[in-house]
Amino acid sequence: MNENFNTFELLVLSGKGGTGKTSITASLATLAKDAVLVDCDVDASNLELLLSPSLRKKEPYLGSMQARVNADLCDNCGMCMELCRFGAILSDGPANAKVEHTHRVSPTSCEGCAVCAQFCPHSAIDMVPVVGGEWYVSDTMQGPLVHARLQPGLGNSGKLTTLIRDKARMLARECGRTFMLLDGPPGIGCPVIASLTGTKQILVVTEPTPSGAHDLERVLELAKHFKIPTWVCVNKFDLNMDATASIEARATELGATIVGRIPYDNSVTEAQKQGLPVISMRASPAARAIQELWSKISPFLPEQSN
Repeated sequence: MNENFNTFELLVLSGKGGTGKTSITASLATLAKDAVLVDCDVDASNLELLLSPSLRKKEPYLGSMQARVNADLCDNCGMCMELCRFGAILSDGPANAKVEHTHRVSPTSCEGCAVCAQFCPHSAIDMVPVVGGEWYVSDTMQGPLVHARLQPGLGNSGKLTTLIRDKARMLARECGRTFMLLDGPPGIGCPVIASLTGTKQILVVTEPTPSGAHDLERVLELAKHFKIPTWVCVNKFDLNMDATASIEARATELGATIVGRIPYDNSVTEAQKQGLPVISMRASPAARAIQELWSKISPFLPEQSN
């Protein structure tokens, strides 16, 4: 493996859900043709819905540790229950030779802090890895897709995002692809920060609404903090032209470059119903606008993706 191999990573963010980020990402993937694709929204992965993937590989994600009580060693002293700040220790565990009831751990409440294991006087508690989800490599017509699914209610989404990005980089090296296209999660939390670490460029998809403007500004401040150059595209721009102009002016003030406007178009919904990227509907206004967006950003990407 070439250790000097580098990829150009374009991350598509939105700041909020529902802006059309994933629909646009799927279309850009179609235009790029040979990118390595990553769905970084491990809590609600949905890029696959528009790319008809064929599963190649599935692996468990061991993302966290949880406490487990060895009932044979527990004497129901109660110290673990007293120390647990998450209410995860229960006193209705199975009997053993010494006591009628031992303690047990509620898997949905345990945060894996290991305090109970550290202070148990009988060493009756172990910390064990738990399966927190799965990650996948799939084949699509647009290129290989690395994606994942975190089990509901579990944390460490940032760690899982980092894992699939690392796997995607390895895959890019193996197949000699220098362009990675990442569909980021909404918001500005841990999964987003894990998504943008090492990213060369960000494309923010926003909409002309108060929440769209607010969350765009939060994403641009985050990108500025990490010194990552940022493009902005306003989706459904024609719903409110004044708001669109205001958003573009504010984005420019914050150092972003405006690269596109996409009109409201019922073809987007129709494409989603068919499980297709909207770019496949070439005659639609949204598809033409995305093609124009691609013509503006593709010169900055590796040659193989043009």
